[in-house]
Amino acid sequence: MPTMKAVGLTRYLPIEHPESLIDIEIEKPTPQGHDLLVLVKAISINPVDVKVRAPKDRTEAAPRILGWDVAGVVEAVGSDCTLFKPGDEVYYAGSITRPGCNSEFHLVDERIVGSKPQSLDYAEAAALPLTALTAWEALFVRLGLSQSPADNEGTTILIIGAAGGVGSIATQIAQAAGLSVIGTASKPDSIEWALQHGASYTINHYEPFLPQLKAIGFTAVDYIFCLNATDQHWAQMAEAIAPQGKICSIVETNAPVDLKLLQSKSVTFVWELMFTRPIYGTPDMTEQHDILNQLAARIDAGELRTTLTTRLRPMNALNLREAHKRVESGSTIGKIVIEHNPS
Repeated sequence: MPTMKAVGLTRYLPIEHPESLIDIEIEKPTPQGHDLLVLVKAISINPVDVKVRAPKDRTEAAPRILGWDVAGVVEAVGSDCTLFKPGDEVYYAGSITRPGCNSEFHLVDERIVGSKPQSLDYAEAAALPLTALTAWEALFVRLGLSQSPADNEGTTILIIGAAGGVGSIATQIAQAAGLSVIGTASKPDSIEWALQHGASYTINHYEPFLPQLKAIGFTAVDYIFCLNATDQHWAQMAEAIAPQGKICSIVETNAPVDLKLLQSKSVTFVWELMFTRPIYGTPDMTEQHDILNQLAARIDAGELRTTLTTRLRPMNALNLREAHKRVESGSTIGKIVIEHNPS
Protein backbone atom coordinates (compact mmCIF):
# COMPACT_ATOMS: atom_id res chain seq x y z
CA MET A 1 0.00 0.00 0.00
CA PRO A 2 1.32 3.49 -0.85
CA THR A 3 1.92 5.67 2.20
CA MET A 4 2.22 9.39 2.87
CA LYS A 5 3.61 11.68 5.54
CA ALA A 6 1.21 13.46 7.89
CA VAL A 7 1.01 15.22 11.25
CA GLY A 8 -1.49 13.90 13.76
CA LEU A 9 -2.28 13.23 17.39
CA THR A 10 -3.28 10.32 19.56
CA ARG A 11 -3.51 12.28 22.84
CA TYR A 12 -4.98 15.73 23.48
CA LEU A 13 -2.13 17.60 25.16
CA PRO A 14 -0.97 21.18 25.82
CA ILE A 15 0.72 22.54 22.72
CA GLU A 16 4.04 22.84 24.58
CA HIS A 17 4.13 19.04 24.90
CA PRO A 18 6.30 17.47 22.14
CA GLU A 19 3.65 14.80 21.53
CA SER A 20 0.72 17.23 21.16
CA LEU A 21 1.27 16.93 17.39
CA ILE A 22 3.55 14.25 15.96
CA ASP A 23 5.03 13.29 12.60
CA ILE A 24 3.52 10.05 11.30
CA GLU A 25 3.25 7.96 8.14
CA ILE A 26 -0.17 6.67 7.09
CA GLU A 27 -1.82 4.99 4.12
CA LYS A 28 -2.36 7.20 1.10
CA PRO A 29 -6.13 7.41 0.45
CA THR A 30 -7.96 6.62 -2.79
CA PRO A 31 -10.78 8.86 -4.07
CA GLN A 32 -14.28 7.41 -4.46
CA GLY A 33 -17.57 8.97 -5.54
CA HIS A 34 -17.46 12.78 -5.37
CA ASP A 35 -14.01 12.86 -3.75
CA LEU A 36 -10.90 14.52 -5.09
CA LEU A 37 -7.44 13.36 -4.05
CA VAL A 38 -5.45 16.58 -3.64
CA LEU A 39 -1.68 16.98 -3.47
CA VAL A 40 -1.43 19.47 -0.60
CA LYS A 41 0.75 22.47 -1.40
CA ALA A 42 -0.07 24.72 1.57
CA ILE A 43 -2.31 24.75 4.63
CA SER A 44 -3.34 27.43 7.10
CA ILE A 45 -4.17 27.24 10.78
CA ASN A 46 -7.47 28.39 12.30
CA PRO A 47 -8.89 28.63 15.83
CA VAL A 48 -10.89 25.47 15.11
CA ASP A 49 -7.60 23.53 14.89
CA VAL A 50 -6.65 24.75 18.34
CA LYS A 51 -10.09 24.00 19.81
CA VAL A 52 -10.14 20.45 18.47
CA ARG A 53 -6.59 19.78 19.66
CA ALA A 54 -7.10 21.33 23.11
CA PRO A 55 -6.33 19.09 26.13
CA LYS A 56 -9.04 16.61 27.05
CA ASP A 57 -9.23 13.23 28.76
CA ARG A 58 -9.39 11.15 25.61
CA THR A 59 -7.11 9.14 23.34
CA GLU A 60 -7.32 8.05 19.70
CA ALA A 61 -6.68 4.44 18.68
CA ALA A 62 -5.47 5.66 15.27
CA PRO A 63 -3.80 9.05 14.78
CA ARG A 64 -6.25 11.89 14.18
CA ILE A 65 -5.34 14.33 11.40
CA LEU A 66 -6.39 17.96 11.83
CA GLY A 67 -6.39 20.85 9.37
CA TRP A 68 -9.13 22.69 7.47
CA ASP A 69 -7.62 25.06 4.90
CA VAL A 70 -5.87 23.84 1.77
CA ALA A 71 -4.45 24.95 -1.55
CA GLY A 72 -3.17 22.22 -3.83
CA VAL A 73 -3.42 20.27 -7.07
CA VAL A 74 -5.92 17.55 -7.95
CA GLU A 75 -4.04 14.24 -8.19
CA ALA A 76 -7.00 11.94 -8.92
CA VAL A 77 -10.81 12.02 -8.93
CA GLY A 78 -13.63 9.72 -7.87
CA SER A 79 -16.06 8.15 -10.33
CA ASP A 80 -18.83 10.72 -9.70
CA CYS A 81 -16.69 13.85 -10.10
CA THR A 82 -17.68 16.36 -12.76
CA LEU A 83 -16.30 19.69 -11.50
CA PHE A 84 -12.54 19.00 -11.53
CA LYS A 85 -9.93 16.87 -13.26
CA PRO A 86 -6.34 15.87 -12.41
CA GLY A 87 -3.96 18.82 -12.66
CA ASP A 88 -6.52 21.44 -11.57
CA GLU A 89 -5.36 23.92 -8.92
CA VAL A 90 -7.86 24.13 -6.05
CA TYR A 91 -8.50 25.65 -2.64
CA TYR A 92 -11.02 24.69 0.03
CA ALA A 93 -11.77 24.28 3.74
CA GLY A 94 -13.11 20.73 3.73
CA SER A 95 -15.28 19.10 6.40
CA ILE A 96 -14.63 18.84 10.13
CA THR A 97 -16.21 15.36 10.15
CA ARG A 98 -13.45 13.91 7.93
CA PRO A 99 -9.66 13.55 8.31
CA GLY A 100 -7.96 16.93 7.95
CA CYS A 101 -5.37 18.23 5.54
CA ASN A 102 -2.18 18.09 7.63
CA SER A 103 -0.84 15.46 5.24
CA GLU A 104 0.82 15.07 1.85
CA PHE A 105 -2.46 14.11 0.16
CA HIS A 106 -6.05 14.81 1.18
CA LEU A 107 -9.53 13.62 0.24
CA VAL A 108 -12.30 16.22 -0.13
CA ASP A 109 -15.78 16.30 -1.67
CA GLU A 110 -15.50 18.33 -4.88
CA ARG A 111 -18.81 20.11 -4.14
CA ILE A 112 -17.08 22.21 -1.44
CA VAL A 113 -13.95 22.94 -3.48
CA GLY A 114 -13.14 26.02 -5.57
CA SER A 115 -10.65 26.80 -8.31
CA LYS A 116 -7.59 28.48 -6.80
CA PRO A 117 -7.27 32.21 -7.56
CA GLN A 118 -4.81 32.44 -10.44
CA SER A 119 -3.18 35.60 -9.09
CA LEU A 120 -2.20 33.99 -5.76
CA ASP A 121 0.47 31.45 -4.93
CA TYR A 122 -0.51 28.37 -2.94
CA ALA A 123 0.29 29.89 0.45
CA GLU A 124 -1.66 33.07 -0.29
CA ALA A 125 -4.63 30.98 -1.42
CA ALA A 126 -4.50 28.59 1.55
CA ALA A 127 -4.98 31.53 3.91
CA LEU A 128 -8.52 32.17 2.64
CA PRO A 129 -11.06 29.34 2.26
CA LEU A 130 -12.37 28.77 5.79
CA THR A 131 -12.38 32.43 6.78
CA ALA A 132 -13.72 33.71 3.47
CA LEU A 133 -16.53 31.13 3.37
CA THR A 134 -17.40 32.03 6.96
CA ALA A 135 -17.50 35.75 6.20
CA TRP A 136 -19.45 35.35 2.95
CA GLU A 137 -22.07 33.04 4.49
CA ALA A 138 -22.44 35.28 7.54
CA LEU A 139 -22.89 38.48 5.56
CA PHE A 140 -24.96 37.32 2.60
CA VAL A 141 -26.77 34.22 3.92
CA ARG A 142 -27.19 34.54 7.70
CA LEU A 143 -27.53 38.35 7.87
CA GLY A 144 -29.22 38.51 4.48
CA LEU A 145 -27.23 41.47 3.15
CA SER A 146 -27.23 42.31 -0.53
CA GLN A 147 -24.01 42.04 -2.53
CA SER A 148 -24.94 45.23 -4.37
CA PRO A 149 -23.30 48.41 -2.99
CA ALA A 150 -26.29 50.45 -4.12
CA ASP A 151 -28.55 48.46 -1.76
CA ASN A 152 -26.29 49.03 1.25
CA GLU A 153 -25.73 52.77 1.03
CA GLY A 154 -25.80 54.23 4.55
CA THR A 155 -25.87 50.77 6.19
CA THR A 156 -23.48 50.14 9.07
CA ILE A 157 -21.85 46.95 10.32
CA LEU A 158 -19.72 46.43 13.41
CA ILE A 159 -17.20 43.59 13.06
CA ILE A 160 -15.88 42.45 16.44
CA GLY A 161 -12.33 41.11 16.02
CA ALA A 162 -11.58 42.85 12.73
CA ALA A 163 -7.86 42.02 12.54
CA GLY A 164 -8.13 38.24 12.93
CA GLY A 165 -8.47 35.64 10.20
CA VAL A 166 -12.21 35.98 9.57
CA GLY A 167 -12.23 39.70 10.38
CA SER A 168 -9.48 40.44 7.86
CA ILE A 169 -11.57 39.14 4.96
CA ALA A 170 -15.00 40.10 6.36
CA THR A 171 -13.99 43.77 6.45
CA GLN A 172 -12.95 43.56 2.79
CA ILE A 173 -16.13 41.79 1.66
CA ALA A 174 -18.36 44.16 3.64
CA GLN A 175 -16.61 47.24 2.26
CA ALA A 176 -16.90 45.89 -1.30
CA ALA A 177 -20.65 45.44 -0.68
CA GLY A 178 -20.95 49.15 0.13
CA LEU A 179 -21.33 48.93 3.90
CA SER A 180 -19.84 51.41 6.34
CA VAL A 181 -17.51 49.11 8.25
CA ILE A 182 -16.55 49.65 11.88
CA GLY A 183 -14.01 47.16 13.17
CA THR A 184 -12.89 46.47 16.71
CA ALA A 185 -9.17 46.34 17.45
CA SER A 186 -7.15 47.23 20.52
CA LYS A 187 -3.50 47.57 19.52
CA PRO A 188 -1.81 49.99 17.11
CA ASP A 189 -0.79 47.22 14.69
CA SER A 190 -4.20 45.55 14.68
CA ILE A 191 -5.94 48.91 14.27
CA GLU A 192 -3.73 49.71 11.27
CA TRP A 193 -4.35 46.26 9.79
CA ALA A 194 -8.13 46.63 10.11
CA LEU A 195 -8.07 50.06 8.47
CA GLN A 196 -5.94 48.72 5.62
CA HIS A 197 -8.36 45.83 5.04
CA GLY A 198 -11.71 47.54 4.68
CA ALA A 199 -12.66 49.13 8.00
CA SER A 200 -13.44 52.84 7.82
CA TYR A 201 -13.40 53.22 11.61
CA THR A 202 -12.19 51.24 14.61
CA ILE A 203 -13.24 51.05 18.24
CA ASN A 204 -11.72 49.16 21.18
CA HIS A 205 -13.56 45.94 22.14
CA TYR A 206 -12.25 46.22 25.72
CA GLU A 207 -14.27 49.41 26.26
CA PRO A 208 -18.04 50.07 26.08
CA PHE A 209 -19.16 50.11 22.46
CA LEU A 210 -21.91 52.73 22.36
CA PRO A 211 -19.95 55.73 23.70
CA GLN A 212 -17.19 54.99 21.18
CA LEU A 213 -19.71 54.67 18.36
CA LYS A 214 -21.32 57.97 19.30
CA ALA A 215 -17.88 59.60 19.33
CA ILE A 216 -17.43 58.72 15.66
CA GLY A 217 -20.95 59.75 14.70
CA PHE A 218 -23.10 56.61 15.07
CA THR A 219 -26.00 56.24 17.52
CA ALA A 220 -26.35 52.53 16.68
CA VAL A 221 -25.27 49.97 14.06
CA ASP A 222 -27.56 48.06 11.69
CA TYR A 223 -25.60 44.80 11.77
CA ILE A 224 -23.02 43.15 14.05
CA PHE A 225 -20.72 40.29 13.11
CA CYS A 226 -19.15 38.86 16.28
CA LEU A 227 -15.88 36.96 15.92
CA ASN A 228 -14.78 37.00 19.54
CA ALA A 229 -16.21 36.10 22.98
CA THR A 230 -19.95 36.18 22.22
CA ASP A 231 -21.08 36.04 25.83
CA GLN A 232 -18.59 38.67 26.98
CA HIS A 233 -19.75 41.14 24.34
CA TRP A 234 -23.46 40.26 24.54
CA ALA A 235 -24.66 43.22 26.60
CA GLN A 236 -22.55 45.65 24.57
CA MET A 237 -23.94 44.25 21.32
CA ALA A 238 -27.52 44.46 22.59
CA GLU A 239 -26.97 48.11 23.49
CA ALA A 240 -25.25 49.05 20.22
CA ILE A 241 -27.53 47.28 17.73
CA ALA A 242 -30.24 49.32 16.03
CA PRO A 243 -33.93 48.44 16.41
CA GLN A 244 -34.77 45.57 14.04
CA GLY A 245 -31.06 44.99 13.49
CA LYS A 246 -29.31 41.66 13.11
CA ILE A 247 -26.40 40.03 14.97
CA CYS A 248 -24.41 37.03 13.73
CA SER A 249 -21.74 35.21 15.73
CA ILE A 250 -19.32 32.39 14.99
CA VAL A 251 -18.08 31.92 18.57
CA GLU A 252 -19.81 29.52 20.95
CA THR A 253 -20.85 30.88 24.33
CA ASN A 254 -19.16 29.81 27.55
CA ALA A 255 -22.07 31.00 29.68
CA PRO A 256 -25.80 31.56 29.06
CA VAL A 257 -26.80 34.83 27.40
CA ASP A 258 -29.96 36.84 28.06
CA LEU A 259 -32.07 36.88 24.89
CA LYS A 260 -34.47 39.31 26.55
CA LEU A 261 -31.92 42.07 25.91
CA LEU A 262 -32.84 41.82 22.21
CA GLN A 263 -36.62 41.66 22.65
CA SER A 264 -37.66 45.32 22.77
CA LYS A 265 -35.68 46.07 19.59
CA SER A 266 -36.95 42.95 17.75
CA VAL A 267 -33.33 42.06 17.02
CA THR A 268 -32.44 38.89 15.09
CA PHE A 269 -29.60 36.70 16.36
CA VAL A 270 -28.16 33.98 14.12
CA TRP A 271 -25.20 31.60 14.17
CA GLU A 272 -22.78 30.94 11.33
CA LEU A 273 -20.80 27.71 11.11
CA MET A 274 -19.03 27.19 7.80
CA PHE A 275 -19.01 23.42 8.34
CA THR A 276 -22.82 23.10 8.54
CA ARG A 277 -23.28 22.30 4.84
CA PRO A 278 -20.64 19.53 4.66
CA ILE A 279 -21.53 18.10 8.10
CA TYR A 280 -25.16 17.55 7.13
CA GLY A 281 -24.71 17.10 3.38
CA THR A 282 -27.32 19.79 2.81
CA PRO A 283 -28.98 19.96 -0.62
CA ASP A 284 -27.23 23.29 -1.26
CA MET A 285 -23.74 22.01 -0.37
CA THR A 286 -22.44 22.99 -3.82
CA GLU A 287 -23.00 26.62 -2.82
CA GLN A 288 -19.55 26.50 -1.21
CA HIS A 289 -18.03 25.55 -4.57
CA ASP A 290 -19.79 28.53 -6.13
CA ILE A 291 -18.80 30.93 -3.31
CA LEU A 292 -15.13 29.96 -3.53
CA ASN A 293 -15.20 30.53 -7.29
CA GLN A 294 -16.84 33.94 -6.83
CA LEU A 295 -14.21 34.85 -4.25
CA ALA A 296 -11.43 33.73 -6.61
CA ALA A 297 -12.85 35.91 -9.38
CA ARG A 298 -12.94 38.92 -7.06
CA ILE A 299 -9.39 38.26 -5.90
CA ASP A 300 -8.12 37.96 -9.46
CA ALA A 301 -9.93 41.21 -10.30
CA GLY A 302 -8.09 42.95 -7.45
CA GLU A 303 -11.23 43.56 -5.37
CA LEU A 304 -10.12 41.35 -2.46
CA ARG A 305 -6.69 40.26 -1.23
CA THR A 306 -5.13 37.49 0.78
CA THR A 307 -4.89 37.80 4.55
CA LEU A 308 -1.62 35.85 4.80
CA THR A 309 0.83 37.36 7.30
CA THR A 310 3.19 34.50 8.22
CA ARG A 311 4.74 31.66 6.18
CA LEU A 312 6.31 28.60 7.80
CA ARG A 313 8.08 25.77 5.95
CA PRO A 314 7.98 22.77 5.74
CA MET A 315 4.82 21.12 7.03
CA ASN A 316 5.92 19.04 10.00
CA ALA A 317 4.97 18.61 13.65
CA LEU A 318 7.46 21.24 14.82
CA ASN A 319 6.05 23.97 12.58
CA LEU A 320 2.46 22.97 13.25
CA ARG A 321 3.04 23.15 17.00
CA GLU A 322 4.52 26.62 16.53
CA ALA A 323 1.53 27.73 14.43
CA HIS A 324 -0.95 26.31 16.97
CA LYS A 325 0.90 28.10 19.76
CA ARG A 326 0.63 31.44 17.97
CA VAL A 327 -3.06 31.02 17.15
CA GLU A 328 -3.77 29.83 20.70
CA SER A 329 -2.31 33.11 22.01
CA GLY A 330 -5.30 34.94 20.53
CA SER A 331 -3.14 37.82 19.37
CA THR A 332 -2.38 36.85 15.77
CA ILE A 333 -3.16 39.23 12.93
CA GLY A 334 -4.26 37.75 9.61
CA LYS A 335 -3.38 34.11 8.85
CA ILE A 336 -0.45 31.74 9.46
CA VAL A 337 0.28 29.41 6.54
CA ILE A 338 2.55 26.36 6.32
CA GLU A 339 3.91 25.49 2.88
CA HIS A 340 4.23 21.77 2.22
CA ASN A 341 5.04 21.36 -1.47
CA PRO A 342 5.55 25.00 -2.46
CA SER A 343 7.23 24.48 -5.85
